[in-house]
Amino acid sequence: QVQLVESGGRLVQAGDSLRLSCAVSGRMLSSFAMGWFRQAPGKEREFVAGISWSGISTYYGDPVKGRFTISRDNAKNTGFLQMTSLKAEDTAVYYCAADQTGRGTATAVYSYWGQGTQVTVSS
Repeated sequence: QVQLVESGGRLVQAGDSLRLSCAVSGRMLSSFAMGWFRQAPGKEREFVAGISWSGISTYYGDPVKGRFTISRDNAKNTGFLQMTSLKAEDTAVYYCAADQTGRGTATAVYSYWGQGTQVTVSS
């Protein structure tokens, strides 16, 4: 059974940087495309960033372009989301997701999800 576990979320101040991790177990990470999503209270889950299984192709949601970087270490079965210049509007629960056959910005593409990690940015 594939499991994803996020970590690294915490309270930070505006302008700070933070790195989230997503540990994958049950199957080799190299089998999956990965994505990061976030959900703020009262809002729909929003695409943040995606990465191909090889790591060669990455893509981002408009609100985070130029500030966030997605990466992966297949040897360690872990994905990452490096966040810089954090803003109050980045406050949300962040989820990592993975899928063997799909990739993209829609939540429906991804078969496996983590439980989420809270990121709170104080202004």
